[in-house]
Amino acid sequence: MLAAQPEDFAGEVMTRMLTMGNVQKDVLNAIEHTLREEFMATLANTRQRDHHEAMAEIFNSFERGTEQRFMGMLEERNRDSADKVKALMFTFEDLQKLDPTGVQTLLRHVEKTQLAIGFKGASETIRDLFFSNMSERQGKILKEDMENMGPVRLTEVDGAQTEIVAKCKELSNSGEIIIADGGDEGELVY
Repeated sequence: MLAAQPEDFAGEVMTRMLTMGNVQKDVLNAIEHTLREEFMATLANTRQRDHHEAMAEIFNSFERGTEQRFMGMLEERNRDSADKVKALMFTFEDLQKLDPTGVQTLLRHVEKTQLAIGFKGASETIRDLFFSNMSERQGKILKEDMENMGPVRLTEVDGAQTEIVAKCKELSNSGEIIIADGGDEGELVY
């Protein structure tokens, strides 16, 4: 029927309408109700998502060098958009927004070698946050692992940090950890 001309299609529709029998009113009402619900659901799902959110997700998946290069280009072209995207991004440094329970949960789900590589390029603040949520023995072992591995390529560090951030977001999406956003709604009461 795809190859048919529009006139053929219109003719087919008219013929079917003329030969169609009567349809009960309650059936028509049920069809109308179903179509209305489906239309509204489809309409709700097709609402446009904030473009800045989508861009932040894309940037979050980049390695640090790539992210910085593209962010630089965006800043040159549109400073306001770059600022909005930065505000929506979740970076390795944002791990400091985790509460102690969240840090401990993340530690249980990340491979120790990934932690050691990721911490090679981490700030003291992030390292201290994680080491303070480990047992003394675990912290000592991780520090030894970091020392024993010697120099690590920046791309390896970026890759490990990206994987740690991805695991953090996965755990946050599943409700296993909470990432405080700095607003009153994100504050926890103990």
